Parts: sequence; C-alpha cells; structure tokens
Amino acid sequence: GLSTDVCVPISRFAECVTETEADIAEMGLIAPIVGHAGDGNFHVLVLMDVDDPKEIALSEKFVARLNMRAIAMDGTCTGEHGIGQGKIGFLRHELGHGVDIMRTIKQALDPLDIMNPGKILPGMD
Repeated sequence: GLSTDVCVPISRFAECVTETEADIAEMGLIAPIVGHAGDGNFHVLVLMDVDDPKEIALSEKFVARLNMRAIAMDGTCTGEHGIGQGKIGFLRHELGHGVDIMRTIKQALDPLDIMNPGKILPGMD
C-alpha cells in the first residue's frame, strides 16, 4: 500500500474528504480513509499491486490530485508525516518562495551539506 496524508482547514474537511472519496470511486481504487477530524488531518492508504506499473501510476496520480486539492483548499500536502522524499514535488506549490528561504537557512546552518544531503532541498551543492 501507499500511505499518504493531508490536512485542510476544518471548514474544508468534509468537502476534501467527499472529493477524495469521489476520486477513489472514479479511479476504481481500494483506499480506506482514516482521520483526525478535529484538526483537519486525514490519511489514505491506497492498496495496489506493487508489481503492476499501471496500478502504481494510478496510485501516484491519485496522491498528486489529493495533495494539490489540499493545497488549493489552503491546507497542506502533509498532515503529520512531513514532506519526505515522496512529497518534495509539492513543496513549492505549497510554500512558493518560502522554499528559497528554507534553502538559505539550510545553507547557513549546514554550508557543507552534510546533514541529510540532497533531501527535501535538493540542489544544495
């Protein structure tokens, strides 16, 4: 399975879950949803055959759609699990030029790029 999470303002939570359920049905996925309704955070576990490239691609498409939906709803593409390598591509969509500020801070604190090199803020060489 592919586990993911997003978080949206409470006022958008029901809408986000409803649209996510519609995506799951439309794409023919098996993807249970659990959440922390009190803080707008929910998790989706997309079940797939990891040996089937089509299922992997469909799962990744679903997660990308979910991430962009959460960001468009003034939320975040990650609720509790952090950005990680799987969500790097969504960081700039969410934070815009804030990523450049993060990179500047990282360079100031780690000029030799020895702390978690090449992760989250790639291109630090």
